[in-house]
Amino acid sequence: MRILVVEDDTRIADPLAAALRSQRHLVDVALSGEDGLDLFDAYQHELVVLDLMLPGMSGLEVCRTLRRRGSISKVLIMTARDSVRDKVTALDEGADDYVVKPFDSSELLARVRALSRRGYGDRGTVLRHGLLELDQASSEARYDGRRIDLTRTEYAILEMMLRHPTRVLSADALYSRVASFDGAGDSGTIKSHVANLRKKLRAAGSKSAAIVTVYGFGYRLADA
Repeated sequence: MRILVVEDDTRIADPLAAALRSQRHLVDVALSGEDGLDLFDAYQHELVVLDLMLPGMSGLEVCRTLRRRGSISKVLIMTARDSVRDKVTALDEGADDYVVKPFDSSELLARVRALSRRGYGDRGTVLRHGLLELDQASSEARYDGRRIDLTRTEYAILEMMLRHPTRVLSADALYSRVASFDGAGDSGTIKSHVANLRKKLRAAGSKSAAIVTVYGFGYRLADA
């Protein structure tokens, strides 16, 4: 999943983002509600992990704005407030879950997994294209039932392609999905990552190129 963390305290935001990335999620971090909405408009994250006490626009206002715009992304609230009234207010404003600070990272990761299993809009947790599938709950890729071991960068590229199976995606667009990963390189290295993906798909049983190069434009999945 692509996840947006909106938290003004970097002592919380940075280790939280690292923990989520260790689970193969793509993570963006915003330090204010306004910046969070700007990032969400750009990337349409599947999940927003949202602090309530933010400078300027509060977390409740961010959640309310997302729902008013018709967003169906999951929202996980995190806050030091633990009264029943606060929880009810957050849920009534459109939050999907609520975790109280201080929390153990394993608890938050478990809640993220639970939200992922609920699906995203009308999309299930398994993305499919022909014999190729990506199980988002287990972060596992398979071709005709055979597991494919992918790096985080390869997984992110394949996830984006499976979300847009008929679109031609430029190297810059693909790189925008992996730019937050250490060692992801730059947009010029996308060609190498795609080449590695092709090799792994062939090794798993793909008889032809599963990823097609559209010269001068980018890449797309081959017809299923």
